[in-house]
Amino acid sequence: MRVHTDLSILPVFKNAVITIGTFDGVHTGHQQIIAQMKEEAAAINGETVIITFHPHPRKIISSKNIFILNTLKEKIELLERRTVDHLVVVPFNEDFAQQSPAEYVKNFLFEKFHPHTVIIGYDHRFGKDRRGDYHLLEDMAAESGFKVKEIPEHVLNKVIISSTRIREALLKSDISTANNYLGYPYFFEGKIVEGNKSGRTIGFPTANLQIEDEEKLIPGNGVYAVHIENKEKNSLLLKGMMNIGIRPTINGINRMIEVNIFDFDENIYGQILRVYVKHYLREEIKFSGLAALKDQLLKDRKSATEIL
Repeated sequence: MRVHTDLSILPVFKNAVITIGTFDGVHTGHQQIIAQMKEEAAAINGETVIITFHPHPRKIISSKNIFILNTLKEKIELLERRTVDHLVVVPFNEDFAQQSPAEYVKNFLFEKFHPHTVIIGYDHRFGKDRRGDYHLLEDMAAESGFKVKEIPEHVLNKVIISSTRIREALLKSDISTANNYLGYPYFFEGKIVEGNKSGRTIGFPTANLQIEDEEKLIPGNGVYAVHIENKEKNSLLLKGMMNIGIRPTINGINRMIEVNIFDFDENIYGQILRVYVKHYLREEIKFSGLAALKDQLLKDRKSATEIL
């Protein structure tokens, strides 16, 4: 997959079959759209082109905080797995948002991409104040000589429902539901930073993770069974368990992400770990002391090992 970030030097796409969206999560609903796009492209010996935006348009046009399922780097990785030919990452800013719907179609969509076919949902909106819709695109497509195809309503509804349900499920620690809608285990990356080493005193040393993208959605507090990958060493997946929370047993205040890697004893401070969240074990609890905490952690490790 070729990734394009400069609209001024796009290649000439061959019979481009295009779809447009944020594709946050690249979940099972998105995967159906991609499959349809690939089928259309194969029928005309064309290329598949996904147009997405960075940063998320809501960050520019709304004052609300947003939480994303994928960073841009993660989205690129996930789309590459779907064997898309081209991904165009459009820098979304105020100027882009201020284009009229007609300017968007003529100056952006047609002149930059010369599409053969554009696949979008019936409720797709574009241009200033989101005034452009499917019918306008259809009218302008007839003038410009490209086709517009509609994403089936049941697929589009699945996309909308999936995105909402995934976010809700992750925040409620419902990992089973989230992973089912995603079609893969939810994951995030963090840099290992020094903590107070309290886990080491009871035989459960942890890697404390600092998430660099503040918009990345982190699951709700609790204890999880996880797989861990050291991105810098391209290691095999390691087994472990993770706690997200304030560590009430030691009177913690700040929310932290701590990962205990099973059968592992290396100094990896400063390195990047990827954590695949596989299963929710239990809620975070305040124990009577470190001895009681250790007893529970032994049970957690046994449960996590059996699950993983």
